[in-house]
Amino acid sequence: MLLADLARASREVAATPARSRKVALLAEVFRRVEPAEAAVVATYLAGRLPQRRTGLGRSALRQRVPAAQEPTLTVLATDRLLDRIAAVSGKGARTARGRLLHELLSAATPEEQRFLSGLIAGEPRQGALDALAAEGLAGAVRASPSEVRRAVMLGGSLGAVAETLVGRGPSALADFRLQVGRPVLPMLAQTAKDLDTAVDRLGPCAVEEKLDGIRVQVHRDGRSVHVFTRTLDEITERLPDVVAAALELPADQLVLDGEMIAFDPTGRPRPFQEVAGRVGSRLDVPGALALLPLSAVFFDVLRVEDRDLLGLTADRRHLELARLLPGRLRVRRVVVPDPQDAAARAAAREFARETLDRGHEGVVVKALDSEYRAGRRGASWLKVKPVHTLDLVVLAAEWGSGRRTGKLSNIHLGARRPDGSFAMLGKTFKGLTDRLLDWQTERFPESAAGWEPWGVILRPELVVEVAFDGVQRSSRYPEGITLRFARVVRYRPDKTAAQADTVESVAALLR
Repeated sequence: MLLADLARASREVAATPARSRKVALLAEVFRRVEPAEAAVVATYLAGRLPQRRTGLGRSALRQRVPAAQEPTLTVLATDRLLDRIAAVSGKGARTARGRLLHELLSAATPEEQRFLSGLIAGEPRQGALDALAAEGLAGAVRASPSEVRRAVMLGGSLGAVAETLVGRGPSALADFRLQVGRPVLPMLAQTAKDLDTAVDRLGPCAVEEKLDGIRVQVHRDGRSVHVFTRTLDEITERLPDVVAAALELPADQLVLDGEMIAFDPTGRPRPFQEVAGRVGSRLDVPGALALLPLSAVFFDVLRVEDRDLLGLTADRRHLELARLLPGRLRVRRVVVPDPQDAAARAAAREFARETLDRGHEGVVVKALDSEYRAGRRGASWLKVKPVHTLDLVVLAAEWGSGRRTGKLSNIHLGARRPDGSFAMLGKTFKGLTDRLLDWQTERFPESAAGWEPWGVILRPELVVEVAFDGVQRSSRYPEGITLRFARVVRYRPDKTAAQADTVESVAALLR
């Protein structure tokens, strides 16, 4: 299949607002695909690259490469070139990646270049994510969309399911079931504005601590243990403490869902950044273990021995969890069996308050009758946590890439120092709508203090309200701190730079 076919389908999907038409367009592509290319096609149509990490940043996409006049690139040839780019490492890697990227883009037509740039930058905005791509695949092979979605959840990859179904048809759906040793995509939570709203929406529920750690899925088969991240990467060798904890449990076969977290001597959680650093340590695992021991805290069990528990309700799965795991390995929780019971609601509020006091980031409210929906952000799990916002000053903006090419996009965020200057705390383009991008591109030149090839340096006068999940240490920025998951809420023309938040107030959130 030519890459041009996918680029055209992506453009058509983006242009139609009707879900049914999007699905029909995707099904048409899957009907023409060969089994050998189905995995790559499905992943591209879901807006991702199979390589996940290529080492290419947005700066690499700023180079203008003359486009091909006629489409000749195939999907598999494109994938092979991206494999080569992802494999580059060592001295001169940036130059080598740039040369290979130039080779790829010069073989692409203008429409193919736009499509590839969006995939590489991680922002194709074509309106075809996994759910729609799975429905399109189901339509192409005449299978039930719900069964295809379940296969993707249990198979861990839309691409793997697409390759199997295109090659063998809907009968192959029976191959996709929960197996020890093969990770499944985790169930995720939606957001509720507060605890009472969550309880009202869910009815009988459990309120659990929301731990700011590394999500892990632990598979045990006899004396063999495998540990996977939420993105299904295996990290078993880095976590001997988790392996040891799993081997202590009274079951030969288990699949557990939980978090890795570290505690200080007082029992409060250590910063997420430290946990991430420990989990990311590959070279000196014993040294990292001695320096920062981790604790496994589990909140769900998906399989026990030969029993698949995915279809059981949350309260029944928790009974299994409590039977198998000691309290130190289970998440704290309180149950609200009747939302109309004022005492139960008061107890839940007190539990949520104490959870924050213990240093955790909030709570997760789970309907007691909910099944485990692997890979879904289900409405039966709701997370509730305080929303932090700051008023910061925009110090600069970078030219966008992919869909944002020609727009001033990624903004540099600054907080006030005592002397009146501003310290950069990080960058973000999250939360920027098309309307805001247009406004920034038109407005920022009026505040320009200087221009660089990458964008514009601004006079510190525009104030933006930013939401974020927390503050963490970072040697990349002058004050040694940065914001986690910063996203733009709105611009504040009613505020001056002198009214922006200070470095001191931001640093206080780190504590």
